[in-house]
Amino acid sequence: MNEPRHDLAHPAFSAGHRSLTRRRFWQLGAAVALTSGATALLPGRTAAAAAQDYFDTAAELAGDDPVLTSLVKALTAGFSVPRPAAPEPLKIFDDVAVLSAGWVSATAILTSGGIILIDALNNPTEAQRYIVSGLRTLGADPAAIKYVVVTHGHGDHFGGAQYLADTYGARVLMAPADWDALASTRPANAPTRDLDITDGQELTLGDTSITLHYTPGHTPGTISPIFPVHWHGTAHTAMVWGGTNPPTSTADKQTYLSSVLSFASKMSQAGVDVELSNHGFCDYGLERMAELRTSPNTTDNPFVLGTSGAQLFMDVMENMLRGRIAQDQESADAAATAAAMAATAPHAGCGC
Repeated sequence: MNEPRHDLAHPAFSAGHRSLTRRRFWQLGAAVALTSGATALLPGRTAAAAAQDYFDTAAELAGDDPVLTSLVKALTAGFSVPRPAAPEPLKIFDDVAVLSAGWVSATAILTSGGIILIDALNNPTEAQRYIVSGLRTLGADPAAIKYVVVTHGHGDHFGGAQYLADTYGARVLMAPADWDALASTRPANAPTRDLDITDGQELTLGDTSITLHYTPGHTPGTISPIFPVHWHGTAHTAMVWGGTNPPTSTADKQTYLSSVLSFASKMSQAGVDVELSNHGFCDYGLERMAELRTSPNTTDNPFVLGTSGAQLFMDVMENMLRGRIAQDQESADAAATAAAMAATAPHAGCGC
């Protein structure tokens, strides 16, 4: 069995991966005033200081772990999305394959009753090139795709879904809020509305059941699945965080933060010890695929973080989101100060 790679379960109170100093412990406590929905700061604390406290905490928690440092970079304001080359398809577990276009990936869960596909890439061409061909390369039949679970209503995740539905009869699932958004905006390659996902829904195919949790924030209908996986016959529990990039508005960031906290709790209850992403550049996923490709018989699968490591991943995300919310308040405070100064400035002219 793989040993956990990390020992920290909570960012402020645990030790093992990298202990927090007393100063950092105090800083985190001082910054806690900026909780979801809160706008007041503790006396003497500025929004800029609180934001930096959270970012420093995230960095200390991440240490030199490339999975976590990649997450910190991806959640930093102004991050430039890379466009890496598409890797060859790969079974990263006995029953899970990654079919990637490089910067965005689909995840195929291989069950005794067929395939549950998480996301469908950008368009029909990519679905054919990476999903259909990729499954065939791995010895799987794309006609076995029974369900396409779309994590959220952005084109790079739903773009190939209708092609797979039309070609193989796959059913397409999405949360109602994002189905509604597609109906109102009618983007290219949007699938025809099919099945609605309910919060906490179990989707069963063959011998496998996956649980679909609402995690809004990235979009109103973002969902994140939890499901069983196996590596050389050893059972693990995996998750895919449905939408990484923080939204623009502060209110949506606060919704995102609430989703991080609630999903982390559900992960803990389910014993999640495997972290996966639909954007492999966000979590060192492409590099971990390369590592696994060179050592396919290893017992230490790099995607297995351990239960405490999976929680640490969410702790880093939490601190980065709190920092981004504090940054928003810093900007709002600066705008309010500028407006107040303009309102009280002397008026030019003769004063008649």
